[in-house]
Amino acid sequence: MSMLLNRLDITLPIIQAPMAGVSTPQLAAAVSNAGALGSIAVGASKADEARAMIAQVRAATDRAFNVNLFVHAAPQSDPLREANWLQGLAATFHSFGSAPPASLRAIYKSFDEDDEMLTALIEAAPPVLSFHFGLPKAERIAKLKATGALLLASVTSLDEGLAAQRAGVDAVVAQGFEAGGHRGIFDPTAFDDCLSTLVLTRLLVQKLEIPVIAAGGIMDGQGIAAALKVGAIAAQLGTAFIACPETSANPAYRAALLDSENVHTVMTTAISGRPARCLVNRFTALGEQLAHLPRPDYPIAYDAGKALHAAASAKGEFGYGAQWAGQGAALARALPARELIETLVGEMEAARRF
Repeated sequence: MSMLLNRLDITLPIIQAPMAGVSTPQLAAAVSNAGALGSIAVGASKADEARAMIAQVRAATDRAFNVNLFVHAAPQSDPLREANWLQGLAATFHSFGSAPPASLRAIYKSFDEDDEMLTALIEAAPPVLSFHFGLPKAERIAKLKATGALLLASVTSLDEGLAAQRAGVDAVVAQGFEAGGHRGIFDPTAFDDCLSTLVLTRLLVQKLEIPVIAAGGIMDGQGIAAALKVGAIAAQLGTAFIACPETSANPAYRAALLDSENVHTVMTTAISGRPARCLVNRFTALGEQLAHLPRPDYPIAYDAGKALHAAASAKGEFGYGAQWAGQGAALARALPARELIETLVGEMEAARRF
């Protein structure tokens, strides 16, 4: 067991990914109580909401847990591009008896612009903090480290891993191209090597001096064992936990995920404006039809995505949701978090004996 996990008194090399939109304080606490590291996502939340979620986790566990933040570049509003995108979505809105929004807005701030969130985290001092989409400014990292928190950063390449190491984070999360949800690439306009989880993990283990956590497409104990075999100190799993009863995933999302004979995933920018891996659904199909239209910046585009999902859901159509899932989605299991972790450990131990 690595020194970093020992410092947190984590007995299992398993981290539950902070899945914005479906992870809950109840899930995080259940995972942590089982000896792994539970996580909550506050990147799309206001400071008061983050305080409340952290308090809920602490009320349900005395173990370590992770709080995840979005550190995306500040979006640039482009009224013409946004109007064209809304026009492209208009027919679909109308099919549900609704109209698209008159305009779009950035529905949440980047952590680097959110001083209230910084204050809330300094006061709450959660044991682990993680960053997605980039790295906070140096002064913010220094203030967070001063609370005693361990800092993690999601990276998709060696260059990003080296930047995270220079910034002073304690470990990196190697997010392979298989991963569900938003791709953590720092600059979505830059060339992406689309490295797989095991290739990226091995590269970072060889080149960095800080620990590496593998993430992307890992759904069972055999996958965890493979990640550990190539040098990761732990594996982070997200899609594997979506069907747990402790998440807030809606019934349609759960049903689509657990339809193992028909489940497929695709990387799309249509829902939020940033590349993200999602179950193939009506929104991803619409995104392909509108491939000629430039997307508004993230998270401005997400304002339209959420409005369309709300309009469709009101008419009983749930295929326009952000049904994030990794390439291993067909291996999902509907188990309570503790039972899932026990199963993962059994599979991992069996795999490591051979």
